[in-house]
Amino acid sequence: MREKQIAEKNNRGVPRKNTNRDKKVVKDSGREDLVEGRNAVIEALKSDRTVEQILVAKGDSEGSINVIYALAKEKHIVIKEADRKKLDQMSDTGAHQGVIAIVTPYKYFEINDILNYAASKGEKPFIIVLDEIEDPHNLGSIIRSAEICGVHGVIIPKRRNVGITPIVYKSSAGAVEYMKIAKVTNINSTIDILKKKGIWIYGADMDGKNYCYENNFLGAIALVIGSEGRGISKLTKEKCDGLVKIPMHGRITSLNASVAAGIIMYEVLKQKIQRG
Repeated sequence: MREKQIAEKNNRGVPRKNTNRDKKVVKDSGREDLVEGRNAVIEALKSDRTVEQILVAKGDSEGSINVIYALAKEKHIVIKEADRKKLDQMSDTGAHQGVIAIVTPYKYFEINDILNYAASKGEKPFIIVLDEIEDPHNLGSIIRSAEICGVHGVIIPKRRNVGITPIVYKSSAGAVEYMKIAKVTNINSTIDILKKKGIWIYGADMDGKNYCYENNFLGAIALVIGSEGRGISKLTKEKCDGLVKIPMHGRITSLNASVAAGIIMYEVLKQKIQRG
């Protein structure tokens, strides 16, 4: 009994060895021609995206799969039954729910498209600039929050940033179809262009001078969100008109990139609602 207690004491605080049986690892292939999952495929069918064909697991004919059949029939899109193992092999998300759509890759927009869209709505531009977001789940979540909060467009760099892959699409719950996303060569040069257009640039950073709720976000703004591990790069910080931080009261000193982005986006939305 004593030996068992000593063994338990010595093992306290030691992380259990991680094995592949503990967690299924999902790798993002970087493909931009697949949409996976029932809700995501439904949103793709409702949008203007070109859907080339849809693969459905054999024998899967219950629930929302019937909505997919109906929308596909309405748009004259071919549906093919496939073995579930084939779908598993194709899947990037690991959660295709028995349906994968093969689509034309996402067509990225230009910065002027975003600005013109804001002007067409009679609104001041509200843009999200992402500085090397590499986690597809984070990018998808940011796009989802952006669409809900009235963001006019999201800007991502061509290098060291995930594109619109199946995982991003599914994580966004289909919001990718309603968001103008621009892919640029250089984030800092893009910030210079936005400044010339009269847009104020704010970076989300824990060393910011003001809390996000203290800042006036009512004008034309772009919010810069840094990468998951490094945050906003030094040069990009220097180009920001101001840095804002989020109040934190716990022992953990940082937030997930998508959570931080969501909090500040909702603050912007709140200010716009409160002040008309």
